[in-house]
Amino acid sequence: MMPDCLKRLRGLVLAFAACNAYAIEPVKVTLEFQPDPDNGRYVFEICARCHLPEAWGDKEGNYPQLAGQHVNVLMKQLLDIRTGHRDNPTMLPFVQERTIGGYQNLVDVVAYISTLPMAPIHSQGPWPDPDSAEYRQGMRLYQAKCSGCHGASGEGVDAAHYPRLQGQHFSYMKRQALSVREGLRKVDPAMTAVLDALSDDELEKVLSYISYLPVPREDLAPSAEWRNPDFQ
Repeated sequence: MMPDCLKRLRGLVLAFAACNAYAIEPVKVTLEFQPDPDNGRYVFEICARCHLPEAWGDKEGNYPQLAGQHVNVLMKQLLDIRTGHRDNPTMLPFVQERTIGGYQNLVDVVAYISTLPMAPIHSQGPWPDPDSAEYRQGMRLYQAKCSGCHGASGEGVDAAHYPRLQGQHFSYMKRQALSVREGLRKVDPAMTAVLDALSDDELEKVLSYISYLPVPREDLAPSAEWRNPDFQ
């Protein structure tokens, strides 16, 4: 005779196998948290080791500018890395629950980051002259292929998880774009299609144009010498 517990287990396995015979839609669960930026400041100490206390990243493109980015975009990336949807071995240890904490801590840290002013100077592409043919081609490419999601001024869309591109390092954007094209980073299929359709020359020009999109003055730190007072 088969014990009842094994009968139940066998039934679960069979039910699971049967379900897998059909296409199953992903299940989305919405959780709401009240952000606590004060706690986020303490959680951010983990992040500041690489992203710097100002959350400005670096001009070499190793780390992005986080300051000024939309909270839903930041949260999505943290969760994507934590769950393995985005492959980022460098970040993976730092987004684990035993390292940074649970969902509340993630909410708090992205809320804190959103309060930080953006770097007044970031790495930019090789074509700053608006009258140059390269700049104009980059502008046309952006308007045709990128602005529909990222906005006419690169402002992004928080609710749709479209990143803000204004003020992002040219070097970082280029590294990420190449990672997507090489299959090393998975993003929305529409974004992959856009990047695959661009030649290397076109990619360089459109990213250069993006890097010169103006950032509203009120979002910028007063100078490149500004330092986060929470870390002094």
